[in-house]
Amino acid sequence: MIFGIVSTLTRTWKRRILLMLDAVSGLLAFYLAWALLVGRVPAPAEVLDAIRFPMALLPATIALTMALGLHRVKLNAYELHSMIGTTAVAISLGLVGASVNLLPGPALPEATFVVLSMAFAILSVGLRLVLRWFVHQMYLRNTERKRVLIYGAGQTGQQLADALRNDQTFIPVCFVDESPAMHGLTIRGLRVHPPSRIRELVENESIDRVVLAMPSASPATRTVILRRLQNTGCRVQSLPPFSELLLEGAPAQETSSLAVSEILGRDAFTDAIPAVNGAYRGRSILVTGAGGSIGAELCRQLLRASPARLIMLDHSEFALYTVDRELKALDPEKCITPVLGSVMDRALMQKIMRDHSINVVLHAAAYKHLPMVEMNPGAGLANNVLGTRIVAEAAEAAGAERFILVSSDKAVRPASVMGASKRMAELVVQELAMRSHHTRFSMVRFGNVLGSSGSILPLFKEQINAGGPVTVTDRRASRFFMTIQEAVSLVLLAGTFARGGEVFVLDMGKPILIQDLAEKMIRNAGLTLRDANNPDGDIEVVEIGLRPGEKLHEELLIGSDMLTTPHPKILRAQEDCLDSAALAELLAALQDAISQHDDAGLRSVIARWIGQEQRGQTWVAASDVDRAMSRQHG
Repeated sequence: MIFGIVSTLTRTWKRRILLMLDAVSGLLAFYLAWALLVGRVPAPAEVLDAIRFPMALLPATIALTMALGLHRVKLNAYELHSMIGTTAVAISLGLVGASVNLLPGPALPEATFVVLSMAFAILSVGLRLVLRWFVHQMYLRNTERKRVLIYGAGQTGQQLADALRNDQTFIPVCFVDESPAMHGLTIRGLRVHPPSRIRELVENESIDRVVLAMPSASPATRTVILRRLQNTGCRVQSLPPFSELLLEGAPAQETSSLAVSEILGRDAFTDAIPAVNGAYRGRSILVTGAGGSIGAELCRQLLRASPARLIMLDHSEFALYTVDRELKALDPEKCITPVLGSVMDRALMQKIMRDHSINVVLHAAAYKHLPMVEMNPGAGLANNVLGTRIVAEAAEAAGAERFILVSSDKAVRPASVMGASKRMAELVVQELAMRSHHTRFSMVRFGNVLGSSGSILPLFKEQINAGGPVTVTDRRASRFFMTIQEAVSLVLLAGTFARGGEVFVLDMGKPILIQDLAEKMIRNAGLTLRDANNPDGDIEVVEIGLRPGEKLHEELLIGSDMLTTPHPKILRAQEDCLDSAALAELLAALQDAISQHDDAGLRSVIARWIGQEQRGQTWVAASDVDRAMSRQHG
């Protein structure tokens, strides 16, 4: 009943109640101070003789409280700053009482007004704190709050605990911190525990959510901690520093928090893709391009599949160091070997296959930034095509069980050098698949990966944080999107389906308009779109035109024939490929143009072999490819 009355009080009535409490506190403080100084309760006659004191103190209390706005401060916002205001009122009341004491009439001991100030400060602050506690307890009894464990007892963790203490949805329960010096301490009323007790705390304290409040930690450290926390059975979130939300125009809500379902227009497939532990358990696995977005996630998911050893290859020292440190922190017991080198080094590829007895190769190494490859066609084609051939041939010669190429939707009727390079890489793998008797070669083709290096989401986020404008190539442009986790799960699962020569594609739903994605990210950042209908909006979307080699719409299939696989979201494309003689001619022409740095010659090779891809005497029909694979692999 009391909760119902309190919850229906208007703001005006709440202010009146606080004002009345201060007025009463002023009178009580005066009489309490008088009684303490004379050592007894004043007689009625003495009270009447001293009536000038309460007559002055009452309006003074009301006027001072209103002047400082203390009656307007909400109870849950009454903190140190407001307490200083109350102290100012208390001192002022002591001065008012001392001034009245100088007027004609019975005088009181001067110390009375010092005690008056102290008594008012204690009564006013105390009453507000008691009221805040009482109202807070009433709200808590009428709401079910989720219990939160805060990982990190530093400044950000303490700020979070303070913010949640008065929240009606969440309640902080305890801290966990890496520093041994903090273990056993009580901070902000919460006990600090070591990370080794997380599972025990989750169970004993009925924890619903774990929040990582260590924004100064390195990305690798945060990733390691977050993955460790994912096994607690609680929802795990990571908190940025509060100051970052206000610096350099950063939005109050991170654009990366836009839900996958909002971006993709569908639910994520991650939970629908079964685990593939058995297919990779106990195997010796090589991941090329391990320092990239896709390669690093491949390594993370493979680590959970318990391989015998994991070999990570990348030409970037820093990228390889970062992923190596992360994975070894996740599971120090696993045999993880980083190899710094290039897929163009044939001797190195052969040595890796031989020394580590590689069973499975996941080839993710590629130059994929479309404009960059367009401006540097020789480097892009050498790495993406000839590098694929070197790794694939080394795997076949070493007797590897599987070789899986990570491809792209840009390989379908490519308009760019990068897309052409990926299609040529597919042709290399398809041709090897037709003549290999022990290695199962396959390809996985998917669209844009959200959050990967060079993807559109980080670019849009950067532009929004800078205040705009957000640039799109064409308002009609559309792309297929998927998460890194989906892409990698597909790659690993498709590898277990392979008989040889297949191109696997994911049923990714409908393509997404880039314009729509840009507008969603602007709104998600708490900003408004500036356009003809809203000229005073925050961020404008500007059309800059398609870049060289860029298509208006991407495709996933060259032909129209699709076959099913054991998983409903993964399909198998039936596509033609080059025969061995034709592929040898293509690669010879490509190698010659690359060695001579002949960009015009490279584009001529692309135009001849990729630009006019169609059946002819040099092409092997998809049906013939299937029959060849069936004969070779059972």
